[in-house]
Amino acid sequence: MSKPGIVREVDERTPPMVLFEGEGIRAERLPPGSRVVYPPTSRPGIQDVDAAIRHALLHPHGTEPLPELLVPGMRLSIVFDDVSLPPPSMCRPDVRGRVIEQVLELAAQRGVEDIELIAANALHRRMTPAELKHVVGERVFRAFFPDRLRNHDAEDHDNLTHLGLTGAEEDVEINRRAAESDLLVHVNVNLIALNGGPKSVAVGLASYRSLRHHHNTHTLRPSRSFNDPANSALHHSFHRMHDVIGGHLKIFTVETTVNGDSFPSAMGFLSKHEWEWNLADKVGFLGVRHGIRAMPPTVRRHVLNAIKAPYGVTGVNAGTPSAVHPVTLGNVHRQQVTQINGQADIGVFGVPYVGPYNVNSIMNPVLAMCMALGYLFDFYLNKPSVRQGGVGIFYHPLPNAFHPVHHPSYIDFFEEVLSVTTDPAQMEAKFEAEFAHDPWYIHLYRTSHAFHGVHPFYMWCWGAHAMQHLGDVIFVGANKKTADLLGFRAAPDLSSALEIASHTVGSSPSITCLHTPPITMADVR
Repeated sequence: MSKPGIVREVDERTPPMVLFEGEGIRAERLPPGSRVVYPPTSRPGIQDVDAAIRHALLHPHGTEPLPELLVPGMRLSIVFDDVSLPPPSMCRPDVRGRVIEQVLELAAQRGVEDIELIAANALHRRMTPAELKHVVGERVFRAFFPDRLRNHDAEDHDNLTHLGLTGAEEDVEINRRAAESDLLVHVNVNLIALNGGPKSVAVGLASYRSLRHHHNTHTLRPSRSFNDPANSALHHSFHRMHDVIGGHLKIFTVETTVNGDSFPSAMGFLSKHEWEWNLADKVGFLGVRHGIRAMPPTVRRHVLNAIKAPYGVTGVNAGTPSAVHPVTLGNVHRQQVTQINGQADIGVFGVPYVGPYNVNSIMNPVLAMCMALGYLFDFYLNKPSVRQGGVGIFYHPLPNAFHPVHHPSYIDFFEEVLSVTTDPAQMEAKFEAEFAHDPWYIHLYRTSHAFHGVHPFYMWCWGAHAMQHLGDVIFVGANKKTADLLGFRAAPDLSSALEIASHTVGSSPSITCLHTPPITMADVR
């Protein structure tokens, strides 16, 4: 049985807590009186996942069983989340591949032959053949790649369909094959509440023409929480677009959820409370910490990217997106949410090396900002764990390191845009169109494995809400020159960061630390 999350107040007996600092980890002793928020312990995974998948397909929410929707001669498209989910990547077999195999078996039994598989990568980089194989599995890959298994191309205008406008005058343009299908089966992994639901098709299969309507400062800056659909302008836009899409094609969604087993047993200490560590956990921590530090950066990144998560599947639910997603959210929240009372003056967050946009890659400084302010800060319900005008302290070295294949426009964004402004609205007005329509960036997105030229602007916008909410942002252990360019403070250690923060929140601040991994969502009352 999973145990509920807890809030631990630090005293003189409390051991140092583990914090990620990019590609490294450290043991940090927080000031007495600080509170540390831990998620519920990892929920047990489903023992027979294949049986759970069969049950979901045959007993869906809000629609007929999948076999009844499959008709000979129909056009069937199976869409799945790209490599950005879940980070770290799942150990084989990926649950999406297991779902896809069963969908294909049912389609074969019903005489459906016109089938294509599409990775819903939106403006993310194209998945490599090896990454596609990892998700869909060996058998499906051999049967469908490359002609009937491919990445979505948001810049292939001959293969996009404009479905109309929402009531808010937002363009809805998606993949033509998907739009012209008789049935679209969407298969995903919901790692956080932001995943899945109306977002899956409206974002994953969209073009820049569509995405620009909600990935902007007007939509992202006022959001109370991206993880609370009822309170986010972003989710309202997703719903409007999904309604338009749903008026043109039938969507059968299969949403899966996973537990908190983010790292293999050799790194099991990361999922334990520090006061519960045994000798093996302590030795494991020291081995990982010193081993990572001793590696050259390229070797270290190769080793870290090779880590696969032994996630247990905690739920498989199928049906209409509107009927399925509330069930999915319940599973996500049961794994991640811990209730806390009141906001703090200071929030402390360790920023891990892994995120949705640097899988098998490098977390460059812009992505580190996005993980810190756009994700970790936003892991809350109701209201942020840090008060308005408070201080966010994040652990990440912010090295000036970029993946030249995956993030070419990030390099130019870092050097050309940030040197002019760090204000998301000014960036959007002055530079976005140039990066979005640049022929070279579009060429690299379509033919190589580069993120779309506009992607760094979206990642900067993702942090806009936190930038507006916080009075100061400090990165511990950061490259000062890089932090200055990003518009943030750098501090060599926690005591120095607290000294800097005292100018904003006083000398006796309340401190809350969200302990991750696993993912912790604070329900702030």
